[in-house]
Formats: sequence, C-alpha cells, structure tokens
Amino acid sequence: MRQDPLSDLLRSVRVRGAVFYYVSCRDQWSAEAPSAAEIAEAVMPGCEHVMEYHMIAKGNGWAAIAGQPPVRLATGDIVIFPQGDSHILSSAPGLAPLRREPDWVFATRNEPKPMPISFHHGVVEAGAPMPVDAADMVAVCGFLGCDLRPFNPLIAALPRILHLPASRAGDWVARVIDQAVVESNARRPGGDAVLERLAEMMFVDAARRYLDSLPENATGWLAGLRDRFVGKAIALMHERPDHAWSVEELARAVGLSRSALHERFVQYVGHPPMQYLANWRIQIGARLLRESNRTVATIALDAGYDSEAAFSRAFKRMVGMPPAAWRRAQNGG
Repeated sequence: MRQDPLSDLLRSVRVRGAVFYYVSCRDQWSAEAPSAAEIAEAVMPGCEHVMEYHMIAKGNGWAAIAGQPPVRLATGDIVIFPQGDSHILSSAPGLAPLRREPDWVFATRNEPKPMPISFHHGVVEAGAPMPVDAADMVAVCGFLGCDLRPFNPLIAALPRILHLPASRAGDWVARVIDQAVVESNARRPGGDAVLERLAEMMFVDAARRYLDSLPENATGWLAGLRDRFVGKAIALMHERPDHAWSVEELARAVGLSRSALHERFVQYVGHPPMQYLANWRIQIGARLLRESNRTVATIALDAGYDSEAAFSRAFKRMVGMPPAAWRRAQNGG
C-alpha cells in the first residue's frame, strides 16, 4: 500500500510556485505586503488560493500578522503565510511599515522576474539590486498557488504563519535558498522553471515538517494523517477510492469499532469517514476531468461511482455545475 495521502492531495490540488522578488534591505526597514487575495490575479493568474513565502538568504528580521506575536527570522529560515494574510517583514518589531500597494503589484506584473528591490530607511528602489555585501538582509520572495475546490483539506490544516527555522530545515533547504539566490541573479535560460520547482519543493517540505512538529493533542487533517487509526483509514480510501467502502469495513481494517472510528475521524478531520470519501472521490473526478480526455462515464467509475448519473449529481452538488461544464470551464471553453 502506498499510504501517502499528503502526496496524493498535493498532486491533486496542483501546487504551483513562483519567485517574484529578490529583496535586499539595509539599516532600518519595514514593509507590509497586501493580502494574497488582493494581488492573486497579478502574481498567479487562475489560482484559486495564493500564499506568499520568503526565504531568508542573509541576515535577520521579523515577520508579523495581525493578532499574533511577531516571529523572529534568521539566515536560512523560510516563512510562509498559508492563509494569504497581509503581513509585515521588518528589521525590528513595531516599526511603521511601508505598504506595497496592490496597484503597484499589478502595474509591475509584466516586469522581468524575479524583480530586484532595494529597501532602506523607508526608501524603495524597484529594479535596483543592492550588492550582497552592503545588505543587512537578503530574501527571495514569491508565491505559491493551489486549488481549493472541490476538496483541499490541507490549507485549513495549516497555521496563519508557517515558520521553518534553519535549525529544523536540514542542509538541503539551505542549498535550495542558495540556488534560489543564484537563479534570481543569473537570469539564465530555464531559470524561471528552476525557481518554480524550488518553491514547490520548499512548500512540500514545510508541510511535512509542520506535520512532524504537531503536538500530541493537535487535531485537523494533518494530525489525522499521523493518527494510527484515522491515518490508516484515510490511506485506505486514497489507495482504493473506487472500492465500496463502508464504515464497518474501514473500522475492521484499522482495528476499531464502527462507532470508535466514526468518533475519532470526526474529532480529527471534522466530518465522518464516508463524507471524507465522497469529497475525495469528487476531487479525483475533478483531476481526471481536467487532466485527461476520458469520458465522464469512465471517470465516474474510476472515482468510485456506479454510474455517470450518480457521479454527475454528486459533482454538481459539491462543485456547483455538472462535470462536462466544469471541464469546459477549466480548459477555457
């Protein structure tokens, strides 16, 4: 059994990465980024959900969002804002920030990326790189996009600030940041594709490390993956989504009673096993509709439905339109 629902989901919801800015800061600095929803169409057109991230290549700083204490950043750290919050990066907490307005992001959307930005004492110089030796802090900044619909339980399971300290990141993340710096400055053919893949790898690793760091009493989809019983039940449904699962059969397979599995699944995931299975089947169907030329009837069977009509009813109930219409919309038809 493959038993890797996290990889299944990440493939299904199409995580995509982009590097937009190469930022150099000196002396006192504080910058506020707008919420991802305000600039999503400029930075990652067509993505349902956008998150901003920052890789700290040199120096120190602070990251903050409203309602939470600031997070200290150091060389080699990565910080991601999974819920798309507006946020502030600064040399010290409490400094009045200069806001990066959404209009500016849209106005510069077609400029070559990554765009170098120098920032010092409230002065911003876009397109003007600062020598690394002169900078107190250097960051590679960009965006990650993914689908939320039909079903993406990962995003809700992540915190508003996802901080990956260098001390917990491993040597390969340091090499990723170094390579991102090189690619941001070299402007070699294929550099954009390299930076996109680096960003995607970074996000997957951050999600895995967040999963590993969850406290024992944590709940949510990621915590459910780690639970001995819920995790096995999810893995079984991901491994064989077309099987006619029942709560009784899943419970026997994981070694719990029917009521105990139901209660434990709801505790972690927020809804019963059969609802999870129904949601996952629709997500599988959506991916096949988008990525293949199979007929709706064939996709219905692959997703675990007895008929095209049953799949179409369930799909429309969850997505808001029939499968064929959704496929045309996804393909620009």
